[in-house]
Amino acid sequence: MSESPQPTTPRQSTWAAITAYAKPKPMLMLGLGYATGIPYLLIGDTLNAWLRVDNVSLSVIGFFILVSFSYALKFMWAPLIDRLDIPFLTAKLGHRRSWMIVLQVLIALSLMAIAASDPRTQLIQLALFATLTGFFGATHDIVLDAWRIEAAETREELSVMTAAYQWGYRTAFIVSGAVPLLLATRIGWPAAYAIMAAMIGLGWICVWFAPKGAPHTPRAIHYEGVPIRPILEGFEWIVRGLIIVAAAVIMGSGLTGKPDLIDGILGLAGIQHKPFDILFTTPATGWMLQIPFALGGLCLMIGACWPLPWKTRPGAYFHTAFILPMEDFFKRFDKWAVFILLLICVYRVSEFTLNIANPYYLDLGFSLDAVGAMRKFYGAAMTMVGVVISGWIMARMGLRTALIVGAVTGPLSHVGFMILACAGHNFEALALALALDNICASIQGTVLIVYMSTLVSAEFTAPQYALFSSFYAILGKLVASQSGRIVESSAKAADTGGFSALFKGLMGHLTPDAYVTAAQKLGVSVPAMGAGYFAFFAYTIVVGFIAVAMSVWLFVRYKPQATEAPAALDG
Repeated sequence: MSESPQPTTPRQSTWAAITAYAKPKPMLMLGLGYATGIPYLLIGDTLNAWLRVDNVSLSVIGFFILVSFSYALKFMWAPLIDRLDIPFLTAKLGHRRSWMIVLQVLIALSLMAIAASDPRTQLIQLALFATLTGFFGATHDIVLDAWRIEAAETREELSVMTAAYQWGYRTAFIVSGAVPLLLATRIGWPAAYAIMAAMIGLGWICVWFAPKGAPHTPRAIHYEGVPIRPILEGFEWIVRGLIIVAAAVIMGSGLTGKPDLIDGILGLAGIQHKPFDILFTTPATGWMLQIPFALGGLCLMIGACWPLPWKTRPGAYFHTAFILPMEDFFKRFDKWAVFILLLICVYRVSEFTLNIANPYYLDLGFSLDAVGAMRKFYGAAMTMVGVVISGWIMARMGLRTALIVGAVTGPLSHVGFMILACAGHNFEALALALALDNICASIQGTVLIVYMSTLVSAEFTAPQYALFSSFYAILGKLVASQSGRIVESSAKAADTGGFSALFKGLMGHLTPDAYVTAAQKLGVSVPAMGAGYFAFFAYTIVVGFIAVAMSVWLFVRYKPQATEAPAALDG
């Protein structure tokens, strides 16, 4: 396994920063990023569109958010993937490339299985294959992230490869978000999904041309002195597995606000009135339950991986696979370890709060077709611009400075949404908001990925990076689950003299169709509805500046120690 990427020259010329993308590894990352980005929307927004066209209820469609939950839990099986070899293929292709090939095949097959499922008569079957697609896609993320970090020989190369990966990933979002919709009206949804499955073939080509890399040798598990007790060990594995499943269900219910699985299990026990659904959807108690459910599920999952007070073989495995990577991180970063983890958790929180963007555009009076076209094409193009800019910033300014730039630009980009909130159904304001949001969010996201990549040690590349990426996703999803409630509460407060009433005066130039339907549904005035959204975006900016303060503090106060990865946080 290669060492952590080493810094070369602290700054690059603009021309060198641009031409770095034309080298073989970044070009390969472009294709590999495309391959790993394909399945995400195909089991998300695109699949939801298919389900709605086939008259599946909105409540059932909402439940399908759980099929992509694997992306937030991938740290659970990352150590296992890190240790298992693929027979024959590993010897020929190397550990990471062999897993990428197998997983890309499995993603393609599971997408074909989705294509062969009819939502009207085989909804459970379709949900199963969509869940498998999410699991294979998340696992592919684990392997590709590890290969990206290990294949980079310098800090600059890692930054460029990460930017290329983001570019390919975002291109896949355009394709998987728009092409199936266009094809479905002409050749049907099954054929559209089959074609998308075939597009994974680009990833196979890139894997064959990718460097094999150094031999992969994960840390050995020490079973010395631990007695072999097959029956007790089997029982321990079963109990740990059940706890992990229960933890995933509890955490998923908290993050999504949809306790359908818990109520379904209670239904099997004879309790049919769905008590948790009632509690989660009650405004007074919903948010109070979601937070402890999400955090409690995470703690329960960590507990399932913790060794027992006495030595057992499953305990030795979990200690080596899960505990040692964290011990290594805390040992290298000492008193700064908790601060760095908290920074990762909050760095993109302001972006996650925008999960209500589509309802917001519709409340402004934009049509679905207009929003889809603007977001899928114009918005995605702005995202790619942001990826290129982020690569240039890191090459010219260094990572620690880029970390501050990303922290600042992320929340400040929401000023565009505040302008749009005051303008209403205005395409110029929409274009401005989308440009600011997509460019700045991609800068922030790319910088964070590179930053997290520098924190891992060569010995624990896959499990440590999977843990970091899951951490920021978990907190982001939890905060995002409250976005709709904040908007509605702010809108009601604007009509009753609350703080958000200060913004009602900004709504004097709204277009006639802006917020009309939304205001009627909520029972507030149109200016109050606009003020509610304006106050919400102001809140997202304030939340985002927590990461700004932490990034600046890290830049000023942090000095790398000799026990840390050589490249961590320099430059």
